[in-house]
Amino acid sequence: MSSGHPSGPLPLADRADQLVGSVIDSSTSLLAAQTHDIVRFAMGAPAPEAIPDSEFTAIADRVWDPDSFTYGATEGEPELIEAVAERLDVPCDPERIVITSGGMQGLDLAGKLFIDPGDLVVIESPTYTNGSATALSYGADLLEVGMDDDGMDVDQLEELVARAGRTPKAIYTIPNFQNPKGVTLSRERRERVIELARRWNSVIIDDDPYGMLRFRGDPIPGFPELSDNDPLVFSVRTFSKILAPGLRVGWVDADPRLRQLLINAKQAMDTCTNVPAQQLVAGYIATGGLADHLDHLRGLYAEREAAMQTSLQTHLGELVSSTHPDGGFFCWLTLNGADGVFPPQELFELALAEGVAYIPGVAFSPAGAFSDALRLCFASSTPERIDEGVRRLAVALDRARAELTPAS
Repeated sequence: MSSGHPSGPLPLADRADQLVGSVIDSSTSLLAAQTHDIVRFAMGAPAPEAIPDSEFTAIADRVWDPDSFTYGATEGEPELIEAVAERLDVPCDPERIVITSGGMQGLDLAGKLFIDPGDLVVIESPTYTNGSATALSYGADLLEVGMDDDGMDVDQLEELVARAGRTPKAIYTIPNFQNPKGVTLSRERRERVIELARRWNSVIIDDDPYGMLRFRGDPIPGFPELSDNDPLVFSVRTFSKILAPGLRVGWVDADPRLRQLLINAKQAMDTCTNVPAQQLVAGYIATGGLADHLDHLRGLYAEREAAMQTSLQTHLGELVSSTHPDGGFFCWLTLNGADGVFPPQELFELALAEGVAYIPGVAFSPAGAFSDALRLCFASSTPERIDEGVRRLAVALDRARAELTPAS
């Protein structure tokens, strides 16, 4: 008996083909389905013990009232805007701040405001999957630019743009402790990116979730400071990495002339960011405890990054090369001499069977590069679990050499 429903294709928009999703976010569901013990190097999440949940509970009792559970101003709760503008990072004009539903909404707002179908958008290679996916969802043509220990290769950027024969509409960069490589864009290169953006009239989408988590070395001024708040700099920030990702609270720092456009665009998305979560974050900042919390995180993550490097050397030695980040969450591991040898999906499945999860390198390149690499998050595991996870990874690689290496 017919259901009466049409059997033809659904009338999807052209952009539906560009909604590629996220391997990173999908790993959450995948790991939840596993029944054996898994050391989780996959998701870029803070350590559970690094989330100040007891302080949140105390603050919630104090700041929440019946008005906390109604609609709020689209641009954000006034007390949180004030806290972001005056107490975080570098003080700025509150008119530059719009509160968002996490950093991802900030990236989506950038795409909505600046990217038309067919526009050229520069991305680092490798890059954050969700950032490149957002640009694709607005019809961008992506231009992947390689990286080294000083971040995006700006010489290569100039060469590739010249070869493309057109200038980019936007340059998407994660300047501090980049996701996934963990490297930091040098001051000289930041200044050159600003010069190129001005020459090309390109927007710099400055995505910096990790900048406050530097645990080694001296901080480098950000794009807003180096450019004297040039209107071409659109900065995306989040509390996900420094407080708790489940809050879904972030902000954008942008030229005040964009504020009403940002409000208009956000009203077509979610009306306002979660009001109780905003009040919770504002209340926490008002206690004055954020500076001590950040100091604690820096010490915690420095210890865990060191444990990761020690374990890699102990269990894998010369078989791999790793980046050595000065902050943030991630190491980028390259399997020496393994390019094209281990199919990424099969290697991932072997590792998962051995009890360790990571994100394959190919997930960070729209072109599918980096089949010989993988991203490891050191932030969410204790040193003991890190060592066990790397040991399991070494076992998986031994199995891969036996089971996946093509016969000569």
